[in-house]
Amino acid sequence: MKDGKCPKCGSTEVYCGADVYPKTGPFTSNTIPISLTSVAALDNYVCTDCGYVERFVAEPGKLKEIFIKWRKVK
Repeated sequence: MKDGKCPKCGSTEVYCGADVYPKTGPFTSNTIPISLTSVAALDNYVCTDCGYVERFVAEPGKLKEIFIKWRKVK
């Protein structure tokens, strides 16, 4: 979806909420928990033709935290 094309329906009507404020904080849900003291903000990509959504971790540094704290899927 980051390339502007929906993988579900092939549409190019893809929009990104990367600039939507606020991404983090007590009144938002645009994050995922990493640990008790850390969260990762997400960038949402939405296809306005079919409604498909993908989310990506916004801060690359948080990926290392996830690597350390989360269980790997096997």
